[in-house]
Amino acid sequence: VGIVPQVAHLFAGTVRENIRYGRLEATDAEVEAAARRVRAHAFIEGLESAYDTQVGEGGERLSTGQRQLVALARAVLRDPEVLVMDEATSSIDAATERLVQEGVDEILHGGDSGGRISFVVAHRLSTIRRADLIVVIERGRIAEQGTHRELLARRGRYFGLYTNQFAADRE
Repeated sequence: VGIVPQVAHLFAGTVRENIRYGRLEATDAEVEAAARRVRAHAFIEGLESAYDTQVGEGGERLSTGQRQLVALARAVLRDPEVLVMDEATSSIDAATERLVQEGVDEILHGGDSGGRISFVVAHRLSTIRRADLIVVIERGRIAEQGTHRELLARRGRYFGLYTNQFAADRE
């Protein structure tokens, strides 16, 4: 099982060590390949010592979005059978969200994702549009479930959430 929480926790050490925590025996090449898959490589290469940059306790020397990308790379390196992502894009800016979203898309729909079970908890609906099954939970109960297209066609709770969210984003 791999988990990417809403607030990614990093350990004091380097970027490389934090990604490698997903699979301790991974080579440097495997660590860098995982970072490339989730679109983290470019920002890492821009750091003072690239993969050998110290992140500080809790990752304090990195932005929230950068910490999320490192956490995603860690999950990709682990290659879990079950992946749980809890609000992975909720607390980052729009530009970084696009990068993280591309990384999430790669994890969920990329070349080696076949057979992986993924649970994505999200309020930002852009994160879940391509899911096989979307479950809308309201007051602790399932209000609706289906694919993105099915739920939009029903014009129910999901439709309302989706149209309100994207209208607000356009403004």
